[in-house]
Amino acid sequence: MKRKRSRTHLFYCIIGLIIVAACSQSQPPEHLEVDSNPDLSAHSAEFKKEVIKVTDGLYVAIGFGLANAVLLVGDDGVVIVDTMESAEAALPVKEAFNKITSKPVKGIIYTHFHSDHTGGAAVMAGNDNPEVYSHESTQYYLNRIANITRETTYRRGMRQFGTLLPEGGVVNCGIGPELRFNEDSTIALLLPTRTFATDSLELEIAGMKLILVHAPGETPDQIFIWLPQKKVLLPADNFYKSFPNLYAIRGTAYRDVTQWVKSLDKMRELKAEYLVPHHTRPLTGTDAIHETLTNYRDAIQFVHDQTIRLMNQGLTPLEIVEQVKLPPHLARQPYLHEYYGTVAWSVRAIFDGYLGWFGGNATDLFPLSPDEKAKRFVDLAGSEQKLMKHAEQALAEKDYQWALELSDQLLRINPKSEEVRKLKAVALRSLGSQQVASTARNYYLTQALEVENKLHIGMMKLKDREILHKITLEGIFEGMAVNLNPEKSADVDMIAGFRFPDAGEAYTVHVRHGVAEIQPKFPDNPDISLTVDSIVWKEVVTGFRNPAVALVKDVDKEGGMVKIVKFLNLFK
Repeated sequence: MKRKRSRTHLFYCIIGLIIVAACSQSQPPEHLEVDSNPDLSAHSAEFKKEVIKVTDGLYVAIGFGLANAVLLVGDDGVVIVDTMESAEAALPVKEAFNKITSKPVKGIIYTHFHSDHTGGAAVMAGNDNPEVYSHESTQYYLNRIANITRETTYRRGMRQFGTLLPEGGVVNCGIGPELRFNEDSTIALLLPTRTFATDSLELEIAGMKLILVHAPGETPDQIFIWLPQKKVLLPADNFYKSFPNLYAIRGTAYRDVTQWVKSLDKMRELKAEYLVPHHTRPLTGTDAIHETLTNYRDAIQFVHDQTIRLMNQGLTPLEIVEQVKLPPHLARQPYLHEYYGTVAWSVRAIFDGYLGWFGGNATDLFPLSPDEKAKRFVDLAGSEQKLMKHAEQALAEKDYQWALELSDQLLRINPKSEEVRKLKAVALRSLGSQQVASTARNYYLTQALEVENKLHIGMMKLKDREILHKITLEGIFEGMAVNLNPEKSADVDMIAGFRFPDAGEAYTVHVRHGVAEIQPKFPDNPDISLTVDSIVWKEVVTGFRNPAVALVKDVDKEGGMVKIVKFLNLFK
């Protein structure tokens, strides 16, 4: 086990590198009148806001935010497992826990790196300075919050959780009532101080025995927690009352479902008497828990195995989606209703995880561009007006998917058409109202507002300069590379050197005909060089500091101002 002496109190507002909040070009309506699927509506009862006493010394807070927080009360202190998505979401949970006991917090445990489990740790810790435990790899994922796909995954995440929808839009989020995060939220993360890289770690905290077990599934760093004295199992996000999210539509790397099944098998062997998930409500009874976990792992394996079987028969992803359905004995289980993940999305993710994007049909190797395909649709229909008639007819016949697909073709031809945009928004809302999957509903309804130009999901600048101390220079330069303009740099071959004396780091950026090669060292013969305090450079890149003023006052430079400005202008 590794112990890290330094503790970092990291405040970030979902770092986009640079920021946090979504904004709207025009004010969305205050209320949405959209029907909801009765099954999804009934599922909201799962998130009644309360603190449940599961057994002596163990409590779970449900309904305060997207995830649950668990309180373990020991002899002379407490342990809190997972800490909500923000300081604001954590505060009422902390207050509720304080009513149960005034014992100090001796430990905080992260089951994995997702922000709805880590964002309120500083509030939970208070002034107690507890150890923060996690798997070793959790640190890596927390450090990569400012990753190179941050902008698109942020936008897609806002759609998936319906965070920006007006009242009446979000029924629930499938695994919690809602993601309680907005532009005013403060995320108070404590970095782990004690980590482990082995299969498991045994601890004794405040007289309580805990076993932390590495259990890859929804994330590679996932752990579950076993309390042998109480026969309590905390399964983290490898189990909740919904078909599992084997693929998240906000955009994630491939989730290894075979590892997920193996992790569930480890849990089954424990014969737990209490199962306390970090989303949805606890279960009790050894037989009921074992049967539920068995059905859960069987559902995952079934989808995996049948996808592979049909892949090997040469079927394409969408053809496999048509055939792979949970068998009746699994489909009727309340813990496998598709409130969060879906079988169809899982099939496509598994296919892509094994074989990549190509489905096997040669037609898809070099398809027509979307614009060209739209022109061909118009040609087949006879005119834009006739294609629009087909879309209107589809809408009238409640063939919403076809109406949606035709509206996409029409918007390729005439993207400013208010008539088509209105039709598409109606189709999106109609589909959204039918969904059992909260994620699908939220995505449809959010995108309907975007189509109507009533909502624009953007990225705002960081409000707190302190966050810049926590963003790595490596992350800054990775961001530069993916923002290189290929047209501006097509004929450029230039080497820039950067020195950061305060951080003891140096970087080379070699712009070479449309590519920016980044190396963590100073070049031998740079065309330009800049020596600057790392915080000053981060403030320039993130917009806190005027770049022109900084170049004059705060940067030691060689190579001439004209060359330097030309170089920096390549990254836009």
